[in-house]
Parts: sequence; C-alpha cells; structure tokens
Amino acid sequence: MRLGWLCASAARAACDDEQSGNRALDKGSGSVSHEIYSNPLNTRYASAEMSAIWSAQSKHSTWRRLWLALAESEQRLGISITDAQLEEMRSTLDQVDFDAAAKYERELRHDVMAHVHAWGDQVPTARPIIHLGATSCFVTDNSELIQIRDSLLLLRRRLVQVIDQLGRFAAEWRDLPCLGFTHLQPAQPLTVGKRATLWCWDLLLDLEELEHRIATLRFRGVKGTTGTQASFLSLFGGNHDAVLELDRLVTERMGFSSTHAVTGQTYSRKSDSMVMGCLSGIAQSCHKVGMDIRILQHRKEIEEPFEKSQIGSSAMAYKRNPMRSERMCSLARFAMSQQSGVDNTMATQWMERTLDDSAIRRLAIPQAMLAVDACLILYRNITDGMVVYPQVISANLNAELPFMATEEILMAGVQAGGDRQELHEVIRSHSQAAADVVKREGRPNDLLDRLRADAAFAAVDLSGALDASRYVGRSPEQVDAFLREHVEPVRERYAAELGGAAEALRV
Repeated sequence: MRLGWLCASAARAACDDEQSGNRALDKGSGSVSHEIYSNPLNTRYASAEMSAIWSAQSKHSTWRRLWLALAESEQRLGISITDAQLEEMRSTLDQVDFDAAAKYERELRHDVMAHVHAWGDQVPTARPIIHLGATSCFVTDNSELIQIRDSLLLLRRRLVQVIDQLGRFAAEWRDLPCLGFTHLQPAQPLTVGKRATLWCWDLLLDLEELEHRIATLRFRGVKGTTGTQASFLSLFGGNHDAVLELDRLVTERMGFSSTHAVTGQTYSRKSDSMVMGCLSGIAQSCHKVGMDIRILQHRKEIEEPFEKSQIGSSAMAYKRNPMRSERMCSLARFAMSQQSGVDNTMATQWMERTLDDSAIRRLAIPQAMLAVDACLILYRNITDGMVVYPQVISANLNAELPFMATEEILMAGVQAGGDRQELHEVIRSHSQAAADVVKREGRPNDLLDRLRADAAFAAVDLSGALDASRYVGRSPEQVDAFLREHVEPVRERYAAELGGAAEALRV
C-alpha cells in the first residue's frame, strides 16, 4: 500500500492550495482567510502532506472513487451498468464542484446526497447508478479508513526517520559519561548515547504498535444500511454469493485485504479507539523526550538547534529557549487529549449506530493525525541538529561523582580488610558533611579529601576514583548491541523511507 496511491492528484492539488493560501497570508493580501478562524495545525504545525490527506478535495474525490468501484463491481456481477456510464464517472473523479454541493446541502441537509446530486449534474448519463444500493456510511466510513491508512503510512515514515536519527546520535555519543537521574536527583552515571537509546526504544515500541495497526486496519466494505446487506441482496435477486463477491471486489479495488467481519451501519468504533491509542503512544514518547531535552538544556548539557538569527525572547536578548521541544510537548499533549473523546464515542454507540459519532470524529481523528505529524517533524529537526557540550556534562558529573564513587570505595575498603558496616557509616557521615558544605557554602564537593584523611580508608587507593568511565557499567556496549539488534533491522526494512530532506519548520 503506497501512501496516497488512491488520490495522489487530489492530494497534490490540496497541497498546492494550502501553499498558495500560506503565500497569501504571508503577503498580507487581505484574503478572507484573515477574517475567520484558521486551524494552526494546518497553517503552522503539520505538513502539507498530512493536511492534504484530510482535505475536502481528497475526501470527496475518494467518495467518487468508492462510487466508481461499486459501480464497476456491480457491472462485473451482472447489474445493468454501461461502459459509457463508467467512463463518464472516471473522467470527472477529481472535478468536484464544491459550490454546487454546498447549495444542495443547504437544501437537502445531507452531505452525502448533496455530493451525489452535484456529481450527477456533471455526469448525467451515470446519475441513475451513482450510490446504487449503498448507504451513506459506504462512502463516509470507507473513505475515512483510507485516510486513516494513508496517515498511518506517513507517520510510519516520519517515525523511522527519527529512529534512524536517534540511532546516529546514540552511536556518536556512545561512551561520553553523564550524570544519571532518578526522581530528577543525581544517580549512577550512564552515557549520553545510552540515554538516547532510552528515547529510541520508546519509538521502536511505538513503531511495533503502528505496524500492527496498519497491518490489521480493516475496510468497512459493502454492508448496507444496518450491516445486513439487504439492499444488495435485493439488487442481486437474492443471490447471496453475488453480494459476498461484490463486497470482496470493492474491498480489493480500494487496496484492502480484509473487512470487518460484521458491521452495523458503521464499522466498529473500537477500530478508531485503537488507532487513537497508537497516536497517543507516539505523542507520549515525543512529550517525554521533549521534557528531557528541556531539562538538559536548562543544565546547559544538551541544546536543541538554535538558528543564527533566531530570537529567544522579545525582551531578554540573551535567551536561547528550547522552543522546538516546548512546542513538541504542547502538540503532544493536545494529541493525547483527543483519545478520550473517541473512546467515549465507542462506548456510547447505540445499537447499530448513532450520529453523535460524526462531529467528534471529524475533529478528533484528523487533528490527532496532524498533531502527531507535527510532533515527529519537530522530533526529527531536534535530533538532527542537537548540540552536546561535553565539558559542561563532565563538570556537572564531576560535581556529583564523589558520591557516585562511594559504592566502589566501600567495596575496596572491605577488600583491604575493613568492616563493611563500619565503613558504610564512615562514608555516610562524610557524605552528609560534604553535601552540607556544597549546599550551605557553595564550595566544591570535598568528599574524597575527607575519605583520604580518614584512617579507615588509609589502605584504599583513591587516585582513580574520579574516572567517570568506571561507573557507566555496560552503557557503551549496550548502545552497540541496541543499534545492531534493534535499529539496524528498522533501517534495512525501511531503507526507501530514510532519504529525503527533513520537513521545514514553520515558525
């Protein structure tokens, strides 16, 4: 399944429209766009590619392709539909008259029938067989499943690009010791590369879930008004085999290999809930790393990219704010918030369907896709230009390293003949005193000097105690194994998706 294969021309047209609109806004043209609310996900954050998937052009061109696939399949199975009617439909798939459809909808108060009539005006010969036997959810549900599929494929591409980039970063800094944190308090050291593998592992788990969602996404298919296929059974004169074959043919023509086993009027909204859970998971990973980078930038250890002419603050000219990470956290939080509404929609569908699913799905699903798209664009941009400051990292680590070294010093003292419990108390007492000096007087950590001067440790060589590489465990080796066993297979599997320039940020 290739991204956008179904409505590539419609997507390109929507991209062109969006870019033209952005140019008009940039020029301050006084366009009507300035007079109404415009969704920042389209104009500021997400890609034109994702916006195109959810555009009106893409949606309604897909409706027409569904109607065409239905008519082609019905003809193949013996329904009286002419080649001329089908050719008339094929020739106008992307020529949607939105003004005519809007006029019909004001009159009919039904969006699907408005587009049936608007297209019928363009294809008078085919008008009698458009939507033959179908219910509205034949086009609405099936087209949304196509949009969801194409969106997930785009997000997969973005996700593997970030995984690849994080892998490169981890390899570059595989053995640079840094201070670890638990409870956001100093803890046993690791390496910068090892920390990056933690970020990357979350994304690899997200990729597994995303791949599963793509592989198991099912088409609604040709199921009729309440899922019984009664209208199609009547159309085929009671021929059950023909109805089943129609469902199979349309599903295959639209690029799916399986359908929901049964449906009501709609496909099970459980499917939407599962997809949204996957999106929420990606957003969670983005938010987590955004927070980590903001903390590390506060410590001056790692910074996100900062452009030459970028302004951090309108008042404080010296500021280098982590704008990208902050934005990624903000958008991720928004994406995560969309899941609850879709979950509640699934839980409150009455019998074979109720229309209170419509408005919320129009809002939540596309916007979650756009928000996660924006997050992954930001994530790739951040990791592609992330700046590491080894000297600051070492200084921050060395300030705490005497405490980190105490476990090894304790073991060395025992090996030299000391009593473990007595030595533990000596270290505890000196550690508290050294910490008090650091906190109250702002002086350097003098724990090692205190231990050297204590007779309890006279037989212990403390000369190498501040060699940070002694305390990172297997961090470098873990990085190597992680890249070899987990990142490289992804690179091999998605080699064709790793190329191309990163999406430009609109700020």
